[in-house]
Amino acid sequence: MADTKTYKIAVIPGDGVGQEVVPEARRVLSRAAERHGFQLQFDEFDWGADYFFRHGTMMPPGALDLLTPADAILLGAVGHPDIPDHVTLNGLLLPIRRAFDQYANIRPACLYPGVACPLVGRKGGDIDLVVVRENTEGEYAQVGGFLYHHTPEEVAIQTSVFTRRGCERVIRAAFELAVRRNRKNKVTSITKSNAQGYSMVLWDRVFQSVAAQFPGIRTESLLVDAAAMNFIRRPESFDVVVASNLFGDILSDISAILVGSMGMAASANLDPTRRYPSMFEPVHGSAPDIAGKGIVNPIATILSAAMMLEFLGEEPAAREIEKAVAATLAETSVRTADLGGAHSTREMTDAILARVGAA
Repeated sequence: MADTKTYKIAVIPGDGVGQEVVPEARRVLSRAAERHGFQLQFDEFDWGADYFFRHGTMMPPGALDLLTPADAILLGAVGHPDIPDHVTLNGLLLPIRRAFDQYANIRPACLYPGVACPLVGRKGGDIDLVVVRENTEGEYAQVGGFLYHHTPEEVAIQTSVFTRRGCERVIRAAFELAVRRNRKNKVTSITKSNAQGYSMVLWDRVFQSVAAQFPGIRTESLLVDAAAMNFIRRPESFDVVVASNLFGDILSDISAILVGSMGMAASANLDPTRRYPSMFEPVHGSAPDIAGKGIVNPIATILSAAMMLEFLGEEPAAREIEKAVAATLAETSVRTADLGGAHSTREMTDAILARVGAA
């Protein structure tokens, strides 16, 4: 009899609602593991804002070494009103993404039956797209500095970093995803080369070069402002969208709202080469305005957990979780506040758990 497969999952609940949604995702993961004959070993780390208040850093100096043995990382949310966002971003998220070369940030957006879309006339199934966001360089490279700091003559210089290697590998990941999805067989590139005459011109050239290697995939190139407009005007026309770090971040927030709520937006920070652990997290932040009230929607984290299982090779378990979420939303009797209801975080998870294995 073969040994039961065990996956080591590093868990960072983080801040605010992250402390509430991660335990719910773990409940669903544990149920799926039990049903599909594998085990999950959770190792939890208390890094984030509270750790910062105690120690002056978001995570300890040896944090990355502690994460390295993991098969995957499950993150809740990071951020606190009393800590500047650039401190939390550069103190925890970006170091993990860069150290583990998680260059492909995958952000799906699917309008499920039973969920209201803010756009008139769109119904469940009409919107099904994925934003592939470059995740390790671009506008988030943190190259630059201040001159005459805190004086009336202060100067801030922020430099974006676009490398041919960085552009090519994330664009290739987008084309490969379009092939696997086999839906519209289309990749849309997001650019701004009319204004950014170096970084985005390089992006455009690399996109054309990679596209030539995928003759079965249709392509489209849109300026980011036109893309934002068309996400609203014709969201059903998109399949896989590939964008730089900043543009992908902005557009994926738009797509999340189009499918009902930021509470529906899952994501994966992938090292497609699998040299290092990949990290899975909901797109939403720590939401301090609702933290501690037990009303946050856990679906984004649960779907992120399903993406984690798929990446680990446990596709039947991942599909079962996704079907349970879809069935719960289609039935419409359980809704958290962001979806127009009054049910608690735990009640939503209970409804999903009731359908794991029955969906």
